[in-house]
Amino acid sequence: MTLFSFPQQVNERAARVVAGVVALTLSLALVLQLPWLVPPLALGFLLRLGWGPRFSPLARVAMFSAARLWDVRPVTGAPKRFAQGIGALCTLCASALFAAGQDRIAWSLVGLVLLFATLEAALGFCMGCWTYARLQRIGLIPADTCTDCAPIKG
Repeated sequence: MTLFSFPQQVNERAARVVAGVVALTLSLALVLQLPWLVPPLALGFLLRLGWGPRFSPLARVAMFSAARLWDVRPVTGAPKRFAQGIGALCTLCASALFAAGQDRIAWSLVGLVLLFATLEAALGFCMGCWTYARLQRIGLIPADTCTDCAPIKG
């Protein structure tokens, strides 16, 4: 196991639980204008990006609860890791923008992450995964990183 390892497969339902908590937290932050809620979410995204669910308390609880509520639905991990990277980038940038007094731009980024998290939680549509698959199809990401995303040849 390497220092920064991510599972080959993840439970899609646990990912949806994580997305639901992120969406609820960001909704609360947006409605009540609580920018201090964004940096802890950024940390969570970074933990999940680097190590999957291993060090993320939210992901650990999501794995536990999702496995007890529904059947496990495995999906390829690489696109989910890519999605965590997008979430990390957006929430880190929003946190820095809040610190710099650029609240309007920061809240716009928060709204974007809120939209994507809501789509994942409510509909099972992962924008990061969708983008990953498109990047793979045009050759920017190697085809062997996600066989589910790779273009069908033949």
